[in-house]
Amino acid sequence: MTTEVIVLAAGRGTRMASSRPKMLHMLGGMSLLDRVLATALALNPERVHAVIGPESEYVKATRHEPQLHWHVQVERGGTAHAVELAMGHVAPGASVVVLYSDVPLVRVDTLKVLRALIQDDRLAVLSAHTAEPYGLGRIVRSADGTVTAIVEEADATVEEKTIAEVNTGIMAAPADRLREWLPRIGSDNQQRERYLTDVVALAFSDGVAIEVHQVQQADEALGINTKAQLAAAERALQRREADRLMHEGLTLRDPERFDLRGEIAFGEDCSIDINVVLEGRIELGSGVTIGPNCHIRNTQLADDVTVHANCVIDSAQVGPGASIGPFARLRPEAELGADAQIGNFVEIKKSQIKAGTKINHLAYIGDSEVGQSVNIGAGVITCNYDGHSKYKTVIGDGAFIGSNAQLVAPVTIGPGATIGAGSTIRQDAPAGKLTLTHGRQKTLDRWRRRQDD
Repeated sequence: MTTEVIVLAAGRGTRMASSRPKMLHMLGGMSLLDRVLATALALNPERVHAVIGPESEYVKATRHEPQLHWHVQVERGGTAHAVELAMGHVAPGASVVVLYSDVPLVRVDTLKVLRALIQDDRLAVLSAHTAEPYGLGRIVRSADGTVTAIVEEADATVEEKTIAEVNTGIMAAPADRLREWLPRIGSDNQQRERYLTDVVALAFSDGVAIEVHQVQQADEALGINTKAQLAAAERALQRREADRLMHEGLTLRDPERFDLRGEIAFGEDCSIDINVVLEGRIELGSGVTIGPNCHIRNTQLADDVTVHANCVIDSAQVGPGASIGPFARLRPEAELGADAQIGNFVEIKKSQIKAGTKINHLAYIGDSEVGQSVNIGAGVITCNYDGHSKYKTVIGDGAFIGSNAQLVAPVTIGPGATIGAGSTIRQDAPAGKLTLTHGRQKTLDRWRRRQDD
């Protein structure tokens, strides 16, 4: 049978206390909806049907996968109604897997097991055991263990509320069976909504076998209705990612204080200290060391790069053996050559810094091309912006830029040139020469500091 996945994402999420739809809150660098859609697509389905609310229609423009189809639930009549909207577009004979955007940590392998259970015309439900079942639907079984129904918390009896086996909401069923059951579901419950979970009781009454698969890891069943639950899911996801990366060979000084909000590729013997946040696509060569409290986004660090504590690096490329920080910032399009040194309180923006160049402290280099083995002193800035346009600074190989110099772009400093400390350079400086702009130092003998009366 072919597989079609229905993702329910129309909930308002009022308990999130946010103007943003619940499905668009972020988890591990992805929205809840995008994370669940990624899981759905990993099942290689014929189609994925996302059911969203009218306030989220703009989301459709952000995804273009050919398998993805959107359905808008204008009147929220419950989960059964939401599934019905999608079922009109599901092929006869398909296997249907129903997912929820607010249950984002279920594993693909778990869903494959669930899908396999519906062979021979069966219904399959994903459950979990918990010591704190409050607010969750309970799996009701007969004395011999047969599943007979799922009852929601608001409709459960006192005895049913003691059941520790809970419903995750996720299920799989033959499409043709769902078409039989959905019209028979009413709204005679506390919420006056049509619950998808009522298909369990209908399957039992029709003599259809009901299979229950329990999650192997408790985090797979985490549902998100509040900011606190979102934070709990974030930590669960980060610990899962940390365990995976350590198994693959990455050294994490403390996996409880590590955040990956994207994806990472790395070579051998890489080490990451505490409180490091990685976003987007990160590529590390071998022997890379990242110190504590760094934020790195969409960046490539080559072999043997050292990033010292408290650095911010965004969309940069760093060559082998380079050293960055502490307290340095690389902005987009910063490119460092081999063995370059970027020290404390140095900011690099849209500039090429070639091999062996040293910018060790308190400098700003923007819109520049800096050659090899250049030494740039403390307090140096490239004045690249005149309030309207930005201009380029070129510094040749082996140049020496004295402390507190200002290079007013557009300007070129020739190879081997020396710029005197405190100079403001507005014209090109020739190669191999000393260029400076300050006048002779004076002392005024008759001057006296003003004294208080």
